[in-house]
Amino acid sequence: MIVDLPDTTVSKISKALVKIREEGGAVALGRVLTLVIATDPEHLEDAVAAANDASREHPMRVVVVAVDQGAEHIVEARINAQIRVGGDAGASEVIVLRAFGAAASDSESLVTGLLLPDAPVVVWWAGVWPGHAAQTSLGRIATRRITDATTHPDPQQALVDLGHNYTPGDTDLAWSRITLWRGQLATVLDQPPYESVDSIRVRGSVESPSTTLLAAWLHQQLLAPVEHVLHEDKAGGWGVDSVELTRISGTIVLSRTHDAVAQLSAPGQPIHDLSLPRRSLRDCLAEELRHLDPDELYGRVVTSGVKDLTAAQ
Repeated sequence: MIVDLPDTTVSKISKALVKIREEGGAVALGRVLTLVIATDPEHLEDAVAAANDASREHPMRVVVVAVDQGAEHIVEARINAQIRVGGDAGASEVIVLRAFGAAASDSESLVTGLLLPDAPVVVWWAGVWPGHAAQTSLGRIATRRITDATTHPDPQQALVDLGHNYTPGDTDLAWSRITLWRGQLATVLDQPPYESVDSIRVRGSVESPSTTLLAAWLHQQLLAPVEHVLHEDKAGGWGVDSVELTRISGTIVLSRTHDAVAQLSAPGQPIHDLSLPRRSLRDCLAEELRHLDPDELYGRVVTSGVKDLTAAQ
């Protein structure tokens, strides 16, 4: 069910939510968090779809703040709202706010009255880049802050900015996109022969901040020199292309051969095809919502790891 509330207020939205719960039986009980999505109209529906899918694992209230570029310069302050529940909201309740004029310049005041009481607040910037996330009006009220370096005009520079501005509670979807890569590589190294890694080579697209984070993580974990190769990718590509780990017995190579398949070769072993699907927005968001405490490993990688990797190049 979708309820439109044109030219409304936060108070009227709250009353409409209560009325919907009383009339339709939709309840907020069991909601574990409030997810605030800061976005623009272009990315709004994709972000809501990902949140709806993730809500089946994490029942939550979703508050979307969608601001058109230049909307804060409109003379008349106005809020157009939409409430989505039931089949249009997954296992959540979605409140979409489109703000104009002075209302568009203060996102914190827009969402404060719509947050679930005594529940963590997670803010996700979907399709937009917040700069220093922890210093934004929404970032200051959040337990976790989720950014996406791929939305920055220069994704590699975005990682440098994230490192400089890192505050415990920050995370980035570029990190969750390499969870499967990290798991496969850890599994390979957990098998005999238990040799140390002498050198590392990571190859991927210059448009993929995940490639850089993977290289920085390997460098920190294995304490081996890393060759970090980024190529110009004009066709979209696959992000991370391959990882090579060289040991005394030979080189282990994990390389993507298809959107959902990678090939693993190791000395003395047959070549294996492994399931390594490109992670969807829903998968990455759901993973980040599982951790409401600071991700200390990500913090070390995006700060000292990326810095050390850049200095070594």
